[in-house]
Amino acid sequence: MTAVKPNHTPAPAPVVVDLSVTDLRYRLHDALSVYVAAMDYPRGTENHRAPMWTEHTTRAGWQAVAALVPDDAGRVDLRSAPIVAIAYGYRGAPHQWWQQQVHSGMRRSGWPEHSTRELLADYFELTELHVHPSAQGRGIGAVLLTRLLQNRAERAVLLSTPEVDGEDNRAWRLYRREGFGDVIRNFVFAGDSRPFAILGRRLPL
Repeated sequence: MTAVKPNHTPAPAPVVVDLSVTDLRYRLHDALSVYVAAMDYPRGTENHRAPMWTEHTTRAGWQAVAALVPDDAGRVDLRSAPIVAIAYGYRGAPHQWWQQQVHSGMRRSGWPEHSTRELLADYFELTELHVHPSAQGRGIGAVLLTRLLQNRAERAVLLSTPEVDGEDNRAWRLYRREGFGDVIRNFVFAGDSRPFAILGRRLPL
């Protein structure tokens, strides 16, 4: 009697797509679930973040991309396909809290004022980039990053990421591979005790 081998058909590879404001707002809970899982935040964090993410969609130059799992026929329905990764950002501006924090940190860390103003005059803030733990290690983060930044008109891109011993995690390895350098290290934002690194690089990639 011949044994029947189990069918180990691989799951469809995630597809990276652009998200409109309407798309993200419709899928906000799902996108935030990826964020909470990737950052290992406690459940319920998404409820506090939802108003902020919604407000970000109103900012000049906002853009978002996501990785979605297609169905068995290879189709991707933006309204229902599982989201396994999300990234978005927008054009930085002086009135934004993040820029004000970074400007202050750059001055305290010794950046000359003219250099600080030059960098912050024209940049894209990579606000969020998260891959669900179940989908990490497959190069999805790099695809998201490239897709999000490929047609930006700004001169530079800036981001913040938590400090990690030896820069030993996937996020750090991705940013270093893509040429991001140090702007500020061990920076503490107002209201958050964790140290962050502010990283940046010139555009285009």
